[in-house]
Amino acid sequence: MEQERQVGHIVSVDSLIVYVKLEDDLKSLYKSGFHEIYPIARINSYIIIPVGADRIVAIVNRVQTREETELSKNNKALFLTESSRYLSATMIGTIENNKKYVMGVYNYPILDNPVWYVVREDLEKIFDQKKGTEQVNFEGDFYLPIGTSPAFPDFQIKINPDKFFGKHAAILGNTGSGKSCTLASILQSLFHHKYNGQKLQNAHFIIFDTNGEYKNAFNLSEDDKVNPLAINKDGLKIPHWFMNYDDLDYLFEPTAGSQAPILKRAVGLAKSSCSGTGVNKTLTKFEISQLTSLLTSLQAGDYKMKASLYDDIDSILKMFKVKQKEDGSDRYDKLIECLEELAKEKRNLTKNKGYVNGPVDVSVVNKVLSKLQDLIDKFIAEKNVASTSENRNLDLPIFYNFSDLLSMYFDVAIREQETSSDRLTEYVSTLKMRMQSFKDDMRIASPLMMDATEDIEEVLVKFIAFVLGDFCKVYKSGDTDIYTQYVKNIDDSQISESTNQVTILDMSLLPSEVLETITGLVGRIILEFVSRFNEADRGSMPIVMVLEEAQNYIPEINKKDRTSISRKVFERIAREGRKYGLSLVISSQRPSELSKTVLSQCNSFVIHRLQNPDDQQYIRKLVSSASSEVLNQLPILPQQHAVILGDAVRTPVMARIKTASPRPKSENPKFIENWLKEGKNRNFYHSVCDEWQTE
Repeated sequence: MEQERQVGHIVSVDSLIVYVKLEDDLKSLYKSGFHEIYPIARINSYIIIPVGADRIVAIVNRVQTREETELSKNNKALFLTESSRYLSATMIGTIENNKKYVMGVYNYPILDNPVWYVVREDLEKIFDQKKGTEQVNFEGDFYLPIGTSPAFPDFQIKINPDKFFGKHAAILGNTGSGKSCTLASILQSLFHHKYNGQKLQNAHFIIFDTNGEYKNAFNLSEDDKVNPLAINKDGLKIPHWFMNYDDLDYLFEPTAGSQAPILKRAVGLAKSSCSGTGVNKTLTKFEISQLTSLLTSLQAGDYKMKASLYDDIDSILKMFKVKQKEDGSDRYDKLIECLEELAKEKRNLTKNKGYVNGPVDVSVVNKVLSKLQDLIDKFIAEKNVASTSENRNLDLPIFYNFSDLLSMYFDVAIREQETSSDRLTEYVSTLKMRMQSFKDDMRIASPLMMDATEDIEEVLVKFIAFVLGDFCKVYKSGDTDIYTQYVKNIDDSQISESTNQVTILDMSLLPSEVLETITGLVGRIILEFVSRFNEADRGSMPIVMVLEEAQNYIPEINKKDRTSISRKVFERIAREGRKYGLSLVISSQRPSELSKTVLSQCNSFVIHRLQNPDDQQYIRKLVSSASSEVLNQLPILPQQHAVILGDAVRTPVMARIKTASPRPKSENPKFIENWLKEGKNRNFYHSVCDEWQTE
């Protein structure tokens, strides 16, 4: 039987590819079996190479005919020409001891090694066709069907969901090649599948939907209970006070020299003030420097000689009396008392010469100096505590009033920096104008809630639960916040008891100025949330973030010489997210334009048609060289077909992806069909424009 399967022998072997000469008496490139016909030399089909007890599996990537000549048998100068058929195949795996298929080759064939055609028994091992009654090992088995083999339509292509979603994945291909449908199909298969008799009930997927395609793609049967939540512009509210300083710096673009320190200080003051730390009551840098300079001069004994020193005392005294009046407290009383005692010594100065005219009570001055030193030390300590509090609060999601930031805290921050604030005020004015323009633009102010005048109760809890689809678990019937109202409006005024296993963030109407800021902000908040789980809970709440049209969020090339804020966030997630149970699925039509850091962390790839040579070359750098020949097919792949590589599949494979049902709204417009219809009327134009103007 084994001899009957032989179709050729090996004529060349390297570390990846074998070259096979097919038998001369092979009359057809198909073999008839008991049940079916087996292909011998078809692209993407397999050949079997027996080596001892093992069976090497190789995928066919090239078939050719070669004309060969030799001398005739009568030894005369007569040459005979014959056609010989050859194929090359990439070795991809091994059927060990004729039982289990594993990826990789460790026992290489030799020259003249026989080559067999593949039969159903081999294919069942390669594609791991488990019976429906068999228990699945979630970590080790490849069991979730996502498509079929074009070369062997009876066999399903299966992935391991833990490896696909848990180790970052990328879905790549030209526009129109089927990326969106592939993503929807894989997720639909995930929810349709029964896992040893059970259905998913607590999955967490967040889809960043740039084009508004996925709203209806997960309205599946009642049995699947996906309960998707599509968050449009009315519900996409991310409080501006969730932004850390990096977010603010990227959005408002302050200059490094003068504007950035003032912005940082002003936000710190605003957050600290709202958090009740009372930072505004501390002395400014200038005020402390004035007191310290006075103390130094007095300790040097200059009060015995210089009348100007007492003029300084008068000036400082006046400054603190004004500050005491503004503050309305008695915390400056002792300081003012010390300065008044020193000021009294001015009477002993000769007015016309400015020298000491009489006996200055040195003991009084020295006594005051001691008190003054203690007070200065106290104020410096308070300042250090306040500064620590501000730095801590700066990046914490603590509420502050954006309007107060512009009208009040910027001025406070400026006054602290120098005696004359006119020049610094001028430098900072352009930043304030830019921030005010953002606040006045409702397209930007609305999603970032820049008009909010007070904090929302438990806003951080509600926002995270809202985005993760667990809002029903934190909702209270009496809540009136924007998140509760949005869910109520969608849910016929009744919050569902079910988890929203898929959350779709519709970013299609989000202004480009804030797209990266908001996307990165959502990603960072979720990352920081899961990273704060205690050790026992770490990884107990796996979350998948899907970046549709990812070139908008993780570009490799910086804009305006500034690293994208969303790119920084998702690169961090790509590097660190897996240990917290946070992973990425990247979908893009231009892989060469994506962050190399993010793509290099992807362990599984679904690659549709790619025609751009730069993109093809870039993909080759990301995957193993064993897949190089398979990737040659990328420019001619039909729609819905893809090459699947990486940890999630048992072996590199070509697949026809299952048709998504329902499909995302990613179809090309039907030009002729629509052009044949009657044109739009007045009401249509009005409805679109009216909604546009009232956003």
